[in-house]
Formats: sequence, structure tokens, C-alpha cells
Amino acid sequence: MSKINLREKLEKFSDHWSPKVIAEMNDYQFKLVKIEGEFVWHNHTDTDETFIVIEGEMKIEFEDNTVVLKEGEMYVVPKGVEHKPYAEEECKIMIIEPRGVVNTGDIEGDLTASNDVWI
Repeated sequence: MSKINLREKLEKFSDHWSPKVIAEMNDYQFKLVKIEGEFVWHNHTDTDETFIVIEGEMKIEFEDNTVVLKEGEMYVVPKGVEHKPYAEEECKIMIIEPRGVVNTGDIEGDLTASNDVWI
């Protein structure tokens, strides 16, 4: 295993809402994602989901409130909690979650990304 440069990895792709795996630890994956615009309401019934903002600003909307995350901030969405991430301008984030988690949870649609894509 060699060191990983997040900025270099982020330069390797331009698509939005399509997580790219950069490392694994036990059964957890570290994924880089570029987001912009609205995502879909979804949840992950079996796992928490961690969002870490590397660059930009994002929001996570919940049924009763909205969390704003700026560069250098993180938030853990508890398992089973319905949420909708979005960003008014492009935001670069890292997601940490178990291997095999689908980005849209049980919802399938245009924003459902291929799983386990490594860069």
C-alpha cells in the first residue's frame, strides 16, 4: 500500500454523484465523490454513512432539518435515516461506508452509480 493523494485522485474524474473507491480498511471503503445539484431521498437500512467535505460546501436535508457542511467538516448519517445530499456548486467529498453499499440505498434510478469502481 502506498500513500494516496486526494487531490490527484479527484483530478482523475469529472462525473457527479458517482463514488470512486480509493482505499479499503477491513470491510469499509473510502470513496471520493464530486457532487453538484440535487440527489435523491434515500437511506441505508444497515449502515451509517460518513460524509467529509474536502472542498466546497454541501447540505444534507433531513425530514426535520438541514445540515450544512463546509470544507474540513464531517457528518455521520445514522443507519435508516432518510436523507438527501445536495450542493449548489460543485463540492468534493469523501464518503466512508462498508463495501457493497449502493449510493442510492434501495432506490434505483438515473443517479444509481456502479459499485466498487476504483481509481
